[in-house]
Amino acid sequence: MTFQQPAHSVKLPVQHPLVDGRTASAPLIRAYRGDRPGVTPVWFMRQAGRSLPEYRELRVGTQMLDVCLDPALSSEITLQPVRRHGVDAAIFFSDIVVPLKLAGIDVDIVPGRGPVLARPIRTLADAQALTPLSPEALQPITDGVALTVSQLGTTPLIGFAGAPFTLAAYLVEGGPSKDHLRARALMHSDPETWAALLGWAADASGAFLRAQVLAGASAVQLFDSWVGSLSVPDYEEHVAGYSARALTPVRDLGVSIVHFGVGTGELLPSMLAIGADVMGVDDRITLAEANRRLGGVAPLQGNINPALLTAPWSVLEKHVREVLASGSEAPAHVLNLGHGVPPETDPTVLTRIVELAHSVDTHGINPG
Repeated sequence: MTFQQPAHSVKLPVQHPLVDGRTASAPLIRAYRGDRPGVTPVWFMRQAGRSLPEYRELRVGTQMLDVCLDPALSSEITLQPVRRHGVDAAIFFSDIVVPLKLAGIDVDIVPGRGPVLARPIRTLADAQALTPLSPEALQPITDGVALTVSQLGTTPLIGFAGAPFTLAAYLVEGGPSKDHLRARALMHSDPETWAALLGWAADASGAFLRAQVLAGASAVQLFDSWVGSLSVPDYEEHVAGYSARALTPVRDLGVSIVHFGVGTGELLPSMLAIGADVMGVDDRITLAEANRRLGGVAPLQGNINPALLTAPWSVLEKHVREVLASGSEAPAHVLNLGHGVPPETDPTVLTRIVELAHSVDTHGINPG
């Protein structure tokens, strides 16, 4: 496949990295568009923070959501793994519940538990009372993205947002849940409330994504952390349309869209069909199997098993090479984890993975 620089919408600012050429030919962007660079690009979900000592030092005395809404801090944390690991992309440091906070919802991230809402959404009146996310409220995000992009040079920044089902799961449950029973029950028992809630969540996610792209992000990823709890019929009937709606605000901007969910091997074709360009794959199936299920039409991202980050290097190296070989069967491949970096991970291990990926000629990988 011969890479051709895409024509971007005039809606992107002239100083955008994809327009002025800084990131248009970056290995990550080429792979996302279906080309295969000489080496496999790599970045890690949750690479910003968690395992990095410089992140933990910076976070002393701070609250998570306050950090996300401080442009200087969010930018610095976004840049830390690029400096340390030499990854091929930065992903903006934020949280999927930040749009909820910016829309005036009383949400906090409780250490050791996760996002907790003071008043869960349970009725149609609750859903209809939600306030749309305004452009003015997004200023801390656009400022943080712009500051980050100004320092990244040719390294692309990925913007992200939580998908409507995952946001709705938090809104209905009031916090983290293992089975999302309340949300799944509401989906079936009260379609009117479900439609109002998912519509609001889709519009909030879409506004969050568009703001990041216009401020300089060169690609976006839609995270659906909890959608693996759904059957294919439930996803297609009650969720897929809203996930597509969340992507509508960035479709005209010419950026690649990655879609990722946990435990979604059976949902991959349906998730691609909402309008994604690239499918993220967790570590429950191989990339070769994901490529087969998707009909060989989409670049893939993934899918190192995070549990093996603490294994002896000989074990991890063998696994990474197997992932690279499996990914070689897809139209293109971006190396990543099957989920996020565990906080106990030794950062030097992530650096070694990057070095390994960059040492392997993609044209010499044996997919068998």
